[in-house]
Amino acid sequence: MPYTPDLKELIKKVEKTRPARLERKKRGEEFPALPLAEREKILKKHHPDFIKGNRREIRVGPNKGYAISNEFVDLLEAKSRVDPDKLDLSEVTYQTDILIVGGGGAGTAAALRAQEQGAKVMIVTKLRHGDANTMMAEGGIQAAIKQEKDSPYYHYLDIMGGGHFVNDPELVYTLVTEAPRTIAWLESLGCMFTKFTDGRLKALHGGGTSRKRMHYAADITGAEIMRTLRDEARNRAEDIKVLEFCPVIELVLNEKGHCAGVVAYNLETEEYLVIKARAVIFATGGSGRLHIQNYMTTNHYGATGDGVVIGYRAGVKLCFLHTVQYHPTGAVFPEQAEGLLITEKFRGAGANLVNIDGEQFVYEREPRDVEAASIIRECLPDVEKGVPTPTGKVGVWLDSPMIDLLHGEGTVKKDFPGKFILFKRYEIDISKAPMLIYPTLHYQNGGLEINPKCETTIPGLFVAGEVSGGVHGENRLMGNSLLGVTVFGQIAGKNAAIYAKETPEDGELTLDHVRRYHKEMEEAGIITDRIAPMILPDYSNPLVREKQLTTIYQGTIR
Repeated sequence: MPYTPDLKELIKKVEKTRPARLERKKRGEEFPALPLAEREKILKKHHPDFIKGNRREIRVGPNKGYAISNEFVDLLEAKSRVDPDKLDLSEVTYQTDILIVGGGGAGTAAALRAQEQGAKVMIVTKLRHGDANTMMAEGGIQAAIKQEKDSPYYHYLDIMGGGHFVNDPELVYTLVTEAPRTIAWLESLGCMFTKFTDGRLKALHGGGTSRKRMHYAADITGAEIMRTLRDEARNRAEDIKVLEFCPVIELVLNEKGHCAGVVAYNLETEEYLVIKARAVIFATGGSGRLHIQNYMTTNHYGATGDGVVIGYRAGVKLCFLHTVQYHPTGAVFPEQAEGLLITEKFRGAGANLVNIDGEQFVYEREPRDVEAASIIRECLPDVEKGVPTPTGKVGVWLDSPMIDLLHGEGTVKKDFPGKFILFKRYEIDISKAPMLIYPTLHYQNGGLEINPKCETTIPGLFVAGEVSGGVHGENRLMGNSLLGVTVFGQIAGKNAAIYAKETPEDGELTLDHVRRYHKEMEEAGIITDRIAPMILPDYSNPLVREKQLTTIYQGTIR
């Protein structure tokens, strides 16, 4: 759908202020960044994390009393999809050294490193290999590689500051010191980053960064990294087996409480599979499809927080799950593209955020939580600076034509081919007209608690990627997600393989932890028909979406 006559009329206001904004940019004059005190004020007043009534305390498990989003608590205060008294764990379907749950960037990086340690590896994934948030990440991957007078020291400070200085410092240290090696590793596997003619990697600023260290592959960086990792894994098919369309629904422990495998569910045959392993790596990704506070999302169809639920039920603690990330710029028009990620790279390249009057109202490279809260504030009814859409929603303009004016005609088409082509389908040329955006649910800041070796408190269970918590604190900066999945995926794969070699198999398989969890729910007075993990969202009737979690899914053993 092209812009309506009403929206085209409003775009004229953007065009009217563009020459002055462009001139300021050329003089090196940026819109003023917010002082720290003002940032905190805007966050507490306008960011969705701080809206009263949208969190409640968990009544069971290791984080009893911890207040997180209602949507997450609904999943945690739900019964397992498996009745432990009706499933025979002695009927093992598959057996492997390393079992990796999740076929995205973290899981595939883990598979490669585990295989290099001599382990037999199996990836079991909910949808297809590569159907993951990694594939959908666009803007770039951060790493301090001796350009722009940068170092891991500055990268560390940026991450800590962006996360409100509550991040796990050891995880942050690991991330930034491993970043340069990870870029080199990805390149050695064939990943094609955008470069200067002399071979140096191009780099941009991201929100909250003090140096230009955002390396990228046009505006499809995640897809390029995922292509590289998946191709390499498939080239090692003799040692890395992939089982698709088989979501994992429960962990299996042994009598000593060590992780010994999983129960998976085949979506095609509706069969339950018991997979035995010497070590398990959770790389299950995020949870955007929970649509926390009814926000649209950038996440892929299978991002329903499964790993958090299963790991928590087995006894792994949560951390930083009280915050989730709303990406500042998700498409809000055309309707067919609602929620689609509009990469922060646009703002890093010079696109301004402007309101209905064509006024810039926020520095375009504030940290994501501050940027999102500022946009939400502008769109409030009592402020009336948002741009109305034909479907009754509201947004602000992301003035992408600024990029061609700053860097030369054709830059948008060359550097942002994914979005240029997509909007062209709706008869919108984003090198000539701005995009209409609004914050969209994007990233799970917290998750299962790990140490720098990706170990959990359950021996034999390792965790990597978005399902883990700690490295980003209460807010993730752009480019540290693709970095996190590849850095910690490698670490998890290597350490899981070492663990599997050194630890003998011991004891019978058991689901006693599920029995204990169900009993604790009863004692807490939680009477429910909800079951978890969700596996897939139900969009059959959006008007009753809040009842989604009470649905009894086909194939549940009860």
